[in-house]
Amino acid sequence: MARWSLSIPEETDRMVRTFLARNGGRKEDLSRFVNDAVRCRVLDLTVRQVKERNAPLDQAEILGLIDEEVSAARAGRP
Repeated sequence: MARWSLSIPEETDRMVRTFLARNGGRKEDLSRFVNDAVRCRVLDLTVRQVKERNAPLDQAEILGLIDEEVSAARAGRP
């Protein structure tokens, strides 16, 4: 497991710790909270990038590409 050293604004620190305390948080919950938040943010940014990349395509093209890839995966082809 990696260790991070982060600088967080005091207001954000108080907000998160207060939230965790109100919800029965324990010491390890802060790490879990940060991990979940980072994973969510990475997913959000990835989805945005995919949407931007696919913006020039029309919906029929996108659905066709999805169908092709699903068929290939089901057939066991790379």
